[in-house]
Amino acid sequence: MADPATEGRRLSRSFGWLALLGTLLVVAGLVGLVYTGVATLTSMILFGWLLLIGGIVGLLHAIDSRGSDYFWMGVVVAALNIAAGIVVIRHPHGTAEALTMFAALLFLTGGVFRLVGSVVVRGPQFGWTLLQGAFGLLLGLLVLFDWPHSSLYVLGLFFSLALLFDGLGLIAMGVGGRRIVSMVSEQRVTDEFPDQPRGDEQKRSQG
Repeated sequence: MADPATEGRRLSRSFGWLALLGTLLVVAGLVGLVYTGVATLTSMILFGWLLLIGGIVGLLHAIDSRGSDYFWMGVVVAALNIAAGIVVIRHPHGTAEALTMFAALLFLTGGVFRLVGSVVVRGPQFGWTLLQGAFGLLLGLLVLFDWPHSSLYVLGLFFSLALLFDGLGLIAMGVGGRRIVSMVSEQRVTDEFPDQPRGDEQKRSQG
């Protein structure tokens, strides 16, 4: 059985690394918000490599399970992923334009459906749903009217915001986890040595 103090230090160190990773993601997100064009190209290249690697892994898995009923389906899906990955890596600008158009259409259709649904249903969340629909419709129109120039910054903006919020979440988890580990360690020491003052009480007595 591991020593509780050693286990506490290990957990605290793990949460520290988690907070550090979150800080790096926040910095990357802030840099991406400044250089949205670079962030767009970076996200497209990463997307292409993910498709390519996923397709290769899927193809190896399909070959490993040859003879099964899903062999040819696995091969076809893997081949499509590999082909899509190669296209995205070789043509990141064109892919960004296509995905931006797709995102604009999604915003438009989602906004229209929310607007119509909120007016027809008029449920308890009528105002909030109406606001969401109007925002989605406006965002889709703005992206669509500025297309294809909007493809230079829309995807990079979303990618950078995702990095920023994910980084903030990891920082919160890391700092909160270290604090909980510290509180549990102090409580364990207090339970084992009830007569020994805690760190804050010891500092006040020395002061």
